[in-house]
Amino acid sequence: MKPHLTIALAAALSVWGLPALAQEGRADHDGAAAHGHAHAGFESGRFHVRVDGPEHPVGHVILIPGLSSSPHAFDLLTEELKGRYRVHRIHVQGFAGAPPEDNATGPVSAPVAEDLARYIAEQGLNKPAVIGHSMGGTIGMMLAARHPERVGRLMVVDMIPFMGAMFGAPGATAESVAPMADQIYTAMSASPREQYQQQAEAQIAAMINTESLRAGPLEDSRKSDQQVSSSAYRELIVTDLRPELGRITAPTTVLYVRFNDPRMTNDMVDGIYRASFATLPGATLTRIDDSAHFIMLDQPERFAAEVNAFLE
Repeated sequence: MKPHLTIALAAALSVWGLPALAQEGRADHDGAAAHGHAHAGFESGRFHVRVDGPEHPVGHVILIPGLSSSPHAFDLLTEELKGRYRVHRIHVQGFAGAPPEDNATGPVSAPVAEDLARYIAEQGLNKPAVIGHSMGGTIGMMLAARHPERVGRLMVVDMIPFMGAMFGAPGATAESVAPMADQIYTAMSASPREQYQQQAEAQIAAMINTESLRAGPLEDSRKSDQQVSSSAYRELIVTDLRPELGRITAPTTVLYVRFNDPRMTNDMVDGIYRASFATLPGATLTRIDDSAHFIMLDQPERFAAEVNAFLE
C-alpha cells in the first residue's frame, strides 16, 4: 500500500431558542430512550440528536463524530461543557448501532450537512458553535460553507478539506481520484465481514494512543453498517471543499495531529494543513502533539482547553 494511502486511511477511518426534547421515540444503540436520555424532537432519516445541558445555556454547541463513531466519542467534552452550554451530539444513521434509514445508499456527509442546517433552523438555535471530528469535520465545513448564516463558529478536528489529495499525485482532483475511490469502496463494501472488521479495528487502534479508551470506538465500529461506512468513506475521498472554504464566515479553528507515519515531520504536516486551508486564510491552525487521531481521547484536558478558548 502506498504511504500516502496508508496515511489517508488512518486519517479518516474513525474512522461527527431551546430545542424541543423527546424522551421517547428512536432509541440509539445504548438504549438511550430507556435510560431517559433526552433527544431532540427532530425528524430526519439522516441522524438523530442527543441533547445535554441547562435549560438556559450561555450558548449551543453541536458535536459531530467521525466515520463509524457515536456521540460517546464526545462524552468527556460533554461533561466539561454541559454545565454552561446546551450540547447537541449528532448520531449519524448507520453508525454505531443506529439503523441506516436514509443513509442506506449514496452519499452521507452532504445530506447530513443539509439536514443539520434544517435542524438549526427548526430548533431555533442562534448561530451555534459546530465541532466536527474527522468525517464530522467534513460535515462541519460543508455546513459552514453552504449555510454560513447558520454557524457561529467552526472547529475542525483532524481533517483536511480534500482527503483525496492523499490518494493521488500532486495536483490530484476529485475526478482524478474517483477511480481509486471506487476501488476502495468496492473492496470495503464487498469484503467479508470478519475481514472488514479486522482491518477497521487495526486502523482504530492506530488512531487512539490511549489503549484503555479504545473499547468504545471499537464497539461503535462493530455496530456500524458496513455499506453505510463504505459509501461515506468513498464520499470523503472525492469531496474537495477547498473551493468552498472562502464562503465560510464563521471564525474557524483547526486542530490536528502529526500523521501516523514516521517519515512525516511536524514541519511537513504543518505545511500540508497550511496549504489545505489556504483558501480560508483566517483559520487558526493548531497542532496537538502526543496524540493520535482521536484528540478528545488521547489529550482530553488539552482538547477541552482548546474548545473552551474557541467558545469564549
